[in-house]
Amino acid sequence: MSKQRCVVVTGGESGIGAACAAAFAEAGDRVAVFYFKDVNAAVQVAEQVDRAGGEALTVQCNVADEASVEKAFDTVERKWGAPTVLINSAGINMSGLTVRAMPSAVWLRMLATDLTGAFFVSRRFLKGLDDGKPSAAIVHISSIHAEAVRAGGADYCAAKAGLANLVRTLAVEEAGKGVRVNAIEPGMILTPMNGRAMKDAAYRRSLEKNIPMGRAGTAEEIARIARWLASDEAGYMTGATVVADGGLSLLQGLGA
Repeated sequence: MSKQRCVVVTGGESGIGAACAAAFAEAGDRVAVFYFKDVNAAVQVAEQVDRAGGEALTVQCNVADEASVEKAFDTVERKWGAPTVLINSAGINMSGLTVRAMPSAVWLRMLATDLTGAFFVSRRFLKGLDDGKPSAAIVHISSIHAEAVRAGGADYCAAKAGLANLVRTLAVEEAGKGVRVNAIEPGMILTPMNGRAMKDAAYRRSLEKNIPMGRAGTAEEIARIARWLASDEAGYMTGATVVADGGLSLLQGLGA
């Protein structure tokens, strides 16, 4: 971890992505903060990276747009060379609509962002690596809903389930080339994606009653796992999924 690396964090302007940017900065890494629209939030994250001892670059990127992904990686490579760590945290939340009521545009937007976007950034990251580069790592931020479905989440659950097999397939394809590919499946994390839980303490407590550990997780807790997965300490791990949910997913079969 002492050698400065070039790290790309998608969805880096908020939530788990922002926490990941800060975590890698604490290791002294260069961090490219890929943001979708909110440049001011991205700049604030970049300032945090600099204060933490890293070096920051903000880059606009729509992961669902192939040309945008190519341009964003080109920008990083011109400044720092090819990144050797990719943390893909970009994503959108489930629509809350049943399949019966879901417009095609809602379904397609989810798949474009949470699944095809993961494909685009993974492929571009891998193409930037040369045979002579040091070992590299990809960490995708997924969700326990890749396994645990819920009504109103068909778009999200399907995208994350597809991501799980993308991760495993990439791991097999890249293992012999020095690239490790893993995923994290968080449960309830206090980020803007769970905005109501962050603002409404009573609502949050009503949800936390369902979690064996009795509390929601933090973005920083997920970020530390991502940093570890990208480190030499996890050097024999690839194709793995780390569940970080306070035990929530262990309760799927209870109550009926």
